[in-house]
Amino acid sequence: MEVTELPIADTWLFTPRKHSDPRGTFLEWFRTDALESVAGHRLELAQANASVSRAGTLRGVHYAQVPPSQAKYVTCVSGRVLDCVVDIRLGSPTFGAHAAVILDDVDRRGLYIAEGLGHAFMALTDNAVITYLCSAPYTPAREYGINPLDPDLDLPWPPDITPLLSEKDVAAPSLSQAAAAGILPDYADCRAFYESLRPLGSGVGRA
Repeated sequence: MEVTELPIADTWLFTPRKHSDPRGTFLEWFRTDALESVAGHRLELAQANASVSRAGTLRGVHYAQVPPSQAKYVTCVSGRVLDCVVDIRLGSPTFGAHAAVILDDVDRRGLYIAEGLGHAFMALTDNAVITYLCSAPYTPAREYGINPLDPDLDLPWPPDITPLLSEKDVAAPSLSQAAAAGILPDYADCRAFYESLRPLGSGVGRA
């Protein structure tokens, strides 16, 4: 499995090796040792989700309070999506920046998104199926969102696709409004939380 660090700290892209023959293809889409080698800790699986989206569906930008927030390992098992990680951690060197990747059923890459980061994606095909491995259960009282069409975020959604958003995401605040409301994660708190997840004596993944 090939691991690529993205420009937003605490996010990595995992590209599996595929083994194909006349019967089809086999691959390892998640390996805990590969994630632990870069994050410095295991993903404690608490919940597994799946979403099925029509082309143009835009979900996000979603995040949860830290701690415990919710780390995610995301992959596309059918179709194709444009996935964006947004650094919404106040005080982060890359605050307000994003990393965008294509997830699809060809390369079958996985994306790890640490706690405190924002996550959004747009389905580029009908019946795009995304699966999420999550480190914590969904807790509505701790969940927040930022409008994915916020011009200050400047996320690279395709201009030729009309986005389809939920009412909740349409009503979500901009990044600056969320900051003014005091509902964004703090970078120092996030880093302290990541450190608490690592085994004692581990130096892996330290900032």
